[in-house]
Amino acid sequence: MDSYEYGELLKQLTTKVENIKNIIKPAQAQERLDEIEAMVQDPAFWIDATNASKISQEKKKLEQLVEKFNNAQSAIDDAKEYFDLAKSDNDEETLELLYDEAPHLNEGIESLEIEMMLSGEHDGNNAIVTIHPGAGGTESQDWASMLYRMYLRWSERHGFKVEELDYQVGDEAGIKDVSFIIKGENAYGYLKTENGIHRLVRISPFDSNAKRHTSFTSVMVSPEIEDDIDIVIEDKDIRVDTYRASGAGGQHVNKTESAIRITHIKTGIVVQCQNDRSQHKNRSTAMKMLKSRLYEYESELKQAKLDGVEKSDIGWGHQIRSYVLAPYQQVKDNRSHKAYSNVEAILDGDIDKIIEGVLISQMK
Repeated sequence: MDSYEYGELLKQLTTKVENIKNIIKPAQAQERLDEIEAMVQDPAFWIDATNASKISQEKKKLEQLVEKFNNAQSAIDDAKEYFDLAKSDNDEETLELLYDEAPHLNEGIESLEIEMMLSGEHDGNNAIVTIHPGAGGTESQDWASMLYRMYLRWSERHGFKVEELDYQVGDEAGIKDVSFIIKGENAYGYLKTENGIHRLVRISPFDSNAKRHTSFTSVMVSPEIEDDIDIVIEDKDIRVDTYRASGAGGQHVNKTESAIRITHIKTGIVVQCQNDRSQHKNRSTAMKMLKSRLYEYESELKQAKLDGVEKSDIGWGHQIRSYVLAPYQQVKDNRSHKAYSNVEAILDGDIDKIIEGVLISQMK
């Protein structure tokens, strides 16, 4: 890196910090913090424990954001000052130190930029994920199992916990359906970018003629929401079916006839849970899943109206991302328009760069 490249980097990072400032609005954030501080001094504030907890979480989040922004702003200001002084004094040693620190400076500000993109109402929540094969039969069921593994590996990389809610084994291979909760900070904020149809192109391991096949699988992601969210589901709006838990053995072994399937009649949304031996607990979890799915469904409808499009079927032409394993190897996201060649690593859960690319493109 030379002085020109470093100067250009400082310009780019300064622009990013200004964009972050416009999102955080530090002065308004500090006003809100002062307001909360006055509230918590009143003994009556702590009577409503639920509200007190909510306000306390807001306070903590605001404090962290303001502190991180101030640190980023100070880092840029210091870098500019040292750079100008070093150039005017022809101080090559200081310039080399600044060049060496450039990747760290860039990484810190990009990290804060990504965090700003995860400031939606439910971005900090756990994520409820459902993977369902589309057109393609056994091929798609196998593709669904590959995606499931990809998200499990991604969760492991982040130290997140995964709780399986429902698992329906495929007829010949893969899975017919799987639902699970990924528990961790900003799990939904990241994984909401995975909501959509994923397309796979490969030489089929199930085709004796070794022909190329295209498979589709849908990934549905919704935030695990609090029970007090304003979504009313009446008994007449749903159909509840019970069935025997099924699977391929091990953690998926048949348990009791306690599995629950709930169909929301108006939207056609179906959720299933067989995680527990208790039918009552499975129903409770399924209702939480349904509330989350309905919340996401309504959000998608609103966004679709704004975009002037309709919700899509699971099939050709509607994919958000394509994974090509043959005749070449490439993963391309249709929203960020970025292509990636590290296909093996991506299928092993290394999807952060893809997710961040989509978040950045959506912000723009």
